[in-house]
Amino acid sequence: MHHFHFVGLNLHCESVDLAEIARLYGTPTYVYSAATMADNYTRIERGLAGLDLQICYAMKANSNLAVLRQFANLGAAFDLVSGGEIRRVLAAGADVRRSVFAGVGKSEPEITLALENGIFAFHVESEPELARLNHVAGRLGVKAPVAIRINPDVDAHTHAKITTGKSDNKFGIPLQAAPAAYVAAAKFPHLTIKGVQMHIGSQLTSVEPFVEAVTKVTPFVEGLKRDYGITYFSIGGGMGIMYQDALASGASAWWDAQPADRRPLTPETYGAALVPLLQPLGLKILLEHGRFMVGNAGVLLTRVEHLKRGAGKNFLIVDAAMNDLVRPAMYDSFHEIVPLHRDSSRRALVADVVGPVCESGDCFAKDRQLQEVGEGEYLALMSAGAYGHAMASRYNTRALPAEVLVSGGNFELINGRETFEQMVANESIPAFLK
Repeated sequence: MHHFHFVGLNLHCESVDLAEIARLYGTPTYVYSAATMADNYTRIERGLAGLDLQICYAMKANSNLAVLRQFANLGAAFDLVSGGEIRRVLAAGADVRRSVFAGVGKSEPEITLALENGIFAFHVESEPELARLNHVAGRLGVKAPVAIRINPDVDAHTHAKITTGKSDNKFGIPLQAAPAAYVAAAKFPHLTIKGVQMHIGSQLTSVEPFVEAVTKVTPFVEGLKRDYGITYFSIGGGMGIMYQDALASGASAWWDAQPADRRPLTPETYGAALVPLLQPLGLKILLEHGRFMVGNAGVLLTRVEHLKRGAGKNFLIVDAAMNDLVRPAMYDSFHEIVPLHRDSSRRALVADVVGPVCESGDCFAKDRQLQEVGEGEYLALMSAGAYGHAMASRYNTRALPAEVLVSGGNFELINGRETFEQMVANESIPAFLK
């Protein structure tokens, strides 16, 4: 569920008319719903009631400081994958001491930063990383808390670029090699074994892969608790969201009308399947969801430049581009596109929705049916809260888009549109070219 809906003819985020934001701050602009984030967090908590739960928001999905503060206020810790993300959590006034540091290539300076700020645990991806952690911790005179990431070789049935739990993915240690990795970890004097971790992929729309992975790894987890006294099991994240029918899915009536076998995966279904498997372990359970927390909580507002009629094809050209939202170009992903002002009296238009970047890949949708819209009117690309602004670039020397947070009837700019001066501030022309 989410809080984007039409009030009369105009699309709103919570109680705010999105056209008002577009007129005030320009476009392209990301808009996020604080209420949707809170609802998503609460639903996961309730869905897994009965477990000793620690929710670590996977901030790579959306790392805006205001978004981090929102989740910190809700009680979340964080799943971190870089030194920069550690610094963002600190800048947001949030707590690193309940957060975990993941990733396959942690550098010594990043490890140092994490240890100096009391990281809850490192999720270790390889045996060489164990040695590096031991070295840095020894230099600092502390012990590094670790959990080894297990690769359970489970097919998540998701996009090839976002699967992480197969044997041919770069992540984690194969389950059959994991016992030796823990034996090795126990021999390092500056490491403390705290838990075990796994993560099988992103945008999972069925609970079955989660159940398969947990069932497959549970006997090993029980052995770790017995032999090493581990205190937690992280089952990762990956719960998917609605991209098609994204606007309709915000309404409970639409949700209830779907056949049971076609409803998207929910925290309630997820929890009902996993709690009975996890509860008997008697361990703290960590979750590291990102997309589910923020994906449907955000939209990208864009302005129509003009309609270009080609030979047998229409091109609706908008001011947002692949540098603002790269997912369609990178993953061939679908985003519902909705006019901010709907008008049933207008004719239908079938067009490719494209941006101004000098690439054929700069296309948000092909042969998409919309109502006819004219120059200067606004559209919303739905379900853009995850991996939108976080993956934006300056390609074609285009400024990074603005970001706005809505709470009820209030809204505030939480990241101003980048200026040209900011873009080139760190660049210089060497003396030998002058």
